[in-house]
Amino acid sequence: MSLFLFKRLITLIATLVGASVVVFLVLEILPGNAAQMLMGPDASPEAVQALAVKLGIDRPAVERYWHWIGGMLTGDLGLSYAYSTPVSELVLERLTLTVPLALIAMSITTVLALAAGIYAAARHNKLGDVGVMGLSQVGIAIPNFWFAILLILLFSVHLKWFSAGGFSGWNEGVLQGLKALLLPAISLAVVQSAILARITRSAVLEVLREDFVRTARAKGVSRRGTMWGHVLRNAMIPVITVMGLQFAELLAGTIVVENVFYLPGLGRLIFQSISNRDLIVVRNCVMLLATMVVVVNFVVDMLYAVIDPRVKASDI
Repeated sequence: MSLFLFKRLITLIATLVGASVVVFLVLEILPGNAAQMLMGPDASPEAVQALAVKLGIDRPAVERYWHWIGGMLTGDLGLSYAYSTPVSELVLERLTLTVPLALIAMSITTVLALAAGIYAAARHNKLGDVGVMGLSQVGIAIPNFWFAILLILLFSVHLKWFSAGGFSGWNEGVLQGLKALLLPAISLAVVQSAILARITRSAVLEVLREDFVRTARAKGVSRRGTMWGHVLRNAMIPVITVMGLQFAELLAGTIVVENVFYLPGLGRLIFQSISNRDLIVVRNCVMLLATMVVVVNFVVDMLYAVIDPRVKASDI
């Protein structure tokens, strides 16, 4: 287990280093100048240059890269060009909305997808199976931002059960905060649950054809007992893989949905920072999302070894 964990940790570190280089280089080649954006088009070249020196964006790229890496390792992410506020404070403030939103969306996705996928597999080639697969195909085809608008029209404009957008903060109460995030979470979950339901169905059907399932049934184990006691654990490896990727996608996918619902989350912060050419905020936010994706994949690898020891043994 120690060798397995060590190899995964080395892969995690190497991936993060590569991601940091790519993020830094991509933002470096973007056109525009943060100092010029902040000073306005009528500012003199001397004033723009003075601000560039103050912000530190006049220094060589290599020096700025190492300064950025050192700051991340020590928790100093620098000051936002547009807000004149520590980037760490901006990010932490927005994460208190984005992370709960992604977790709620992932919870809805997991419940709907597993229930639908298992139901369809248990009724293979029957009406229930066809119905679930048809609905999942529709769910995959629906863009989440368009579905978000439909939810607003139905539940906010016509039924008036939810607000059309905004977030008053967790200080107003947990239930009030969860209510404000429910519609955005559903709009994020609808596509992901449709995809995961199809993956779950395929994985369960593949395991149902295995010899050990027939043996369990021959020994008198009920169909329900076989499904919950033998099939699901063996079918969960591909399902967990997709769930890990989906959670990472949900974190990144909040950018569009947060703008539709006017939520002050990390996605909206990235969108505003791009508009303001606030590259230090964009760089740290994108790197944070990349880190979350890598860490989620690392956790998925660890779950592999717990669910199926053969994965660990084959890696060693």
